[in-house]
This record gives sequence, C-alpha cells and structure tokens, in this order.
Amino acid sequence: ARPHRELDATNDKAWLHFGPRPGPSWWPVYKGESFDLWDCDTGSYYGWVDPAQIREQLQARRSRARKSAGPFGEFTEGWLADPSTLPCLHPRIVFRDVSRATDSRTVRAALIPPECVVANQAPYLLWPRGDARDQAYLLGVLCSLPLDWYARCFVDKHLNYHLFNPLPIPRPARSDRSRARVVALAGRLAAQDQRLHRWAEQVEVDCGPLADDEQAELIAELDAVVARLYGLDEAQLVHLFESFHRGWDPEPRLTAVRRHFARQSLVVRR
Repeated sequence: ARPHRELDATNDKAWLHFGPRPGPSWWPVYKGESFDLWDCDTGSYYGWVDPAQIREQLQARRSRARKSAGPFGEFTEGWLADPSTLPCLHPRIVFRDVSRATDSRTVRAALIPPECVVANQAPYLLWPRGDARDQAYLLGVLCSLPLDWYARCFVDKHLNYHLFNPLPIPRPARSDRSRARVVALAGRLAAQDQRLHRWAEQVEVDCGPLADDEQAELIAELDAVVARLYGLDEAQLVHLFESFHRGWDPEPRLTAVRRHFARQSLVVRR
C-alpha cells in the first residue's frame, strides 16, 4: 500500500465548491475531520465537487503519472486506462495528516465509502497489489492501540509519509489464524455504513451499525490479537496501556483487552 494525495486544498480550489451542497449528485470532499476511528463519515466536509468534472480531472492526472516514479507507476496500463478503477469510485483507507502525540489517538485511519474525494489533509492508500481482506488487515493494525503507541514515539504534529511508511506492520502468512481474526474484526468494525456493503461481502463480514458495547468488545479483541502479532507478552501489554496517554484511565479498556489476550494465549498453546 502506498499513501497518496488526491486533491490539494490550494492548487485544486478551482474544482471545489464551498458552502451548502449545490445538488444531490455532488460528492463530498473529505478533510481530516470527515472521519475517525471506525467512523467513515462524520458529516463534516471540506467542500463539494461535481462528479463528472472531478472524475475527468483525476483520470487525466493518473494517466500522466503512469510514466513517473510515483505510486501510479506500479499499476498496469490497463488499470490506469480504465476510468472505472478510479480510487474515488471504491472504498479506500484514509488517514489524518494532522496529528499530535498529545492527542487521545495519533493514527486516525478509516475506510471511507465510494463517491467522495479527499483533500491533502487526508491521504489515501493505493494498492498495486492486494484485495479487500488485505485492506481490512492493514486497517485493523493501523487502528490498534499497539500500533498507535509506537507512532506516538515519533509523530509530533503531522503523520507525514516519511513517518507513515516505516510504521512496523506484522506480516503473518495469509493462512495465519491471528491474521484472519484481525481481518474479521476490522472488517466488521469498518463496515457500519451500507455504502460499504459490497466491500463487506468481499471480506465476508456483516454490514451495518454496531451497538456501543459490541463495538467496544470488538476493539478490545482487536487490540489483543494485534498485540500477539507484535509478539508482546502480558507485562508489555500492561505497560503499553499504562504509558499510552498521560492522564487517562486505562483500566476499563485494559481489563477487556487482557481477557481477550488470555484467550489468545490458550489458542496459541493449542
């Protein structure tokens, strides 16, 4: 996966409309605050774009970029020439550029629905290879507290590409049981909006809203499984939570995570 900027808030203003939505067919322009962890649409947008105009513009840009050393250079000419493969027409992972180690969370990523575009405050991920299950796995790790603990050691004000690209992502085999569990957990947490139902079908998870307690339980299990993938023991897991954020009370969430962590240990021993 490669991070990429779709629109520039300054250089692409000619394509953007600010203020009320001009019409029901216009697409929202996402900014960092347009999404959050396990929330693909907060309803706060940077602006609006005309779908026909922006698709034409984005298709022309990537056609020009295919001969460059940029991220589009890794794709086939057939994929680049096909307008139906434009990333804005498909669910994709985005993350907030503006982020501080003192925030409650540092890496804020989400799977956003199709038919929207993103400004430079929210880079998205291009996938020269991989499928929806790979997306779900990476999203699960990015949204986990173990990954965020690591990111907080390096991020100051912006999650720049030179900080995002080296983030350590465990790479178990696709047949690995823990990897499959991350895919299932992250897939279900991400697919709470019906616009993501086709993606959910590819990941083989249900699609629809989750109750707060159900979501919290899935998040706790996700943190536990990812911690196992990083090779943490229970003492390291406790330290991670206790040192994560100054002034927060880790106990309620840590208790739930430790419960799932213990279950993971039993599975591993079997």
